[in-house]
Amino acid sequence: MSLQSNMRIDADRLWDSIHEMAEIGPGVAGGNNRQTLTDDDAKGRALFQTWCEDAGLTMGVDQMGTMFARREGTDPDALPVYVGSHLDTQPTGGRYDGVLGVLGALEVVRTLNDLNIKTKHPIVVTNWTNEEGTRFAPAMMASGVFAGVLDMEDVYQHTDAQGKTFGEELERIGWKGDEEVGARKMHAFFELHIEQGPILEAEGKDIGVVTHGQGLRWIQCTVTGKESHTGSTPMPMRKNAGRGLARITELVHEIAMKHQPNAVGAIGHVDVYPNSRNIIPGKVVFTVDFRSHLMEIIEAMLEEFYEKAPKLCEEIGVEFESEVVGQFDPPAFDEDCVAAIRNAAETLGYSHRDIVSGAGHDACWVNKLYPTAMVMCPCVDGLSHNEAEEISKEWAQAGADVLLHAVVETAEVVG
Repeated sequence: MSLQSNMRIDADRLWDSIHEMAEIGPGVAGGNNRQTLTDDDAKGRALFQTWCEDAGLTMGVDQMGTMFARREGTDPDALPVYVGSHLDTQPTGGRYDGVLGVLGALEVVRTLNDLNIKTKHPIVVTNWTNEEGTRFAPAMMASGVFAGVLDMEDVYQHTDAQGKTFGEELERIGWKGDEEVGARKMHAFFELHIEQGPILEAEGKDIGVVTHGQGLRWIQCTVTGKESHTGSTPMPMRKNAGRGLARITELVHEIAMKHQPNAVGAIGHVDVYPNSRNIIPGKVVFTVDFRSHLMEIIEAMLEEFYEKAPKLCEEIGVEFESEVVGQFDPPAFDEDCVAAIRNAAETLGYSHRDIVSGAGHDACWVNKLYPTAMVMCPCVDGLSHNEAEEISKEWAQAGADVLLHAVVETAEVVG
């Protein structure tokens, strides 16, 4: 037995579930503030658990709080197909980032229940803890521990802005499970997500078939000059650390532009000292963010940056230091899983294109261990991590339809 092209999810049910979840941890401008391990996160988890139990799923929770809701397969020895994303949000997050992937996965199971379709492999709907990393850094925390790239006991000690630790808050909200993190084995993992970029909407494509994730390097830089009075220090005698920042900002842009269309670069976080109106900055600390889905491009950008940035500072009499404070090598997703997504889009008649994920996702860490792929749908103006984030019900349905077919093809229909 195989799924036919007219097999679709219930778009109204998915849409209603997304917006019912959005009532928990509402933002001030129509989005959501449901940060990880808050009381609202706990309420969202409880609602999700209720929906899973109503769908006949059994819930497991690991020691990082990740939720695994299982639909049994016909073969008790077959490894499960996992599918999901995250329910936590940014402080000013949208309704769809992560949530679409979790509830789209639940909708896959609901649809299979409606149609009485059985699969050889179990299907496990997954809600990863702390994908956003906004309250407790880093992002993709639970999947990182699952993949063995982060140490659980270490991340338990990570603190938020109020000094509360991740481990204490996980226990406080009642979602610290007993399962060993990473003990679960997967046949494959699929994640549905909004694009968080403008390409699909601009090109009028229904589906993004994600072939790669972007790798990144975060370089923390310190430019040191000399604090002095802005009014009384002659221009030729200034050692302006802010000017070093300005020169390096332009350098980062130029380097990324040389490697189009496969690279991006920017300076996001900046601290200026002493940050006074009438004092020339004596020190500036900032972070350069370089990304590409090709490792050779990341390496080329870094090489040029390390060669030129110190010289730009030396020319104006300021000092330059740097260190890598974050790194992630670009993942290439499993060819068979990617093909399953592409085949599903073609079977269903949805327009599609291959795409590289510009953001990090839990799938990127899981991909280190098991066959993994992602499917994306457009979002309006590419806007995300913003309460104005928006998608249409039709886009959500297209993404979940493709997810349904790809997951079931991989889980193998029986009967």
